[in-house]
Amino acid sequence: MRVRKAVLPVAGFGTRVLPATKTIPKEMLPVVDRPAIQYVVDEALEAGIEHIVFVTGRNKGAIEDYFDISYELEESLKKKNKTAILEQVQQTVMPAGTASFVRQQSPLGLGHAIWCARDIIGNEPFAVLLPDVIVKGKPSCLAQMVKAYDEVGGNIVAVDPVPMERVSSYGVIAPESRDGRLIKMSGMVEKPPMESAPSNLKITGRYILQPEIFGLLADQAAGAGGEIQLTDAMARQMESQAYYAYEFEGREYDCGSKLGYFEAVLAYALDNPETAEGARELVKKMAAGL
Repeated sequence: MRVRKAVLPVAGFGTRVLPATKTIPKEMLPVVDRPAIQYVVDEALEAGIEHIVFVTGRNKGAIEDYFDISYELEESLKKKNKTAILEQVQQTVMPAGTASFVRQQSPLGLGHAIWCARDIIGNEPFAVLLPDVIVKGKPSCLAQMVKAYDEVGGNIVAVDPVPMERVSSYGVIAPESRDGRLIKMSGMVEKPPMESAPSNLKITGRYILQPEIFGLLADQAAGAGGEIQLTDAMARQMESQAYYAYEFEGREYDCGSKLGYFEAVLAYALDNPETAEGARELVKKMAAGL
């Protein structure tokens, strides 16, 4: 079956970037001229996703409002003849019926958040995009994964290489065989010591999963941090279904950390035609200590 739906788990507190996220959802922190979550949604839409399920929590209403029509704002822009800005605002609106919002009442882990979307996803493959991670790539990371999925099916996780001395900070895959950027997996290891790591390919926050994962998540015991972990259910699913990793072309930015967020803002400012020249000048001045 074609991958038509995606889940975005956006219920987290954003503790790594507090106090900025005390009253603002971390997903709504701006990266140049739009919130971080807009880049993730755009990636999903580019990959052909038709319906996005946002798994939210308390104090996340700003996300739902952002993707809705803002009548007062649009009318004000029309009256002031600010056509260009109006068009940009209207592009953020998701058409009726293409987005759902479900609530994860308690922070029981990523696996539980995904499980909360089970009734909307139904019995079909789906994508998961972690909103902390922005991936800059052409075509988009998920679009690359969907193309691979159309060829081999199964389950696919996005990976990218890191220096071996850093593998103990990530979940990495155990490769079995490789065909270009597509890798057949034999397992996953969470934060392995460098000397015993099966590879230097870390798992990025993009997945394509078969719906049987919901049945496994339903009875998945709590794992690391006392939470229901998606990777634990994936490891169980791997016993009966094929799992692949895809080494995507592009660059990922971890907006859930302060330095990662700063790096994303800088990268997108340098890539934006409206800000690129000014951003380069600012970087030069700061590097020179001016």
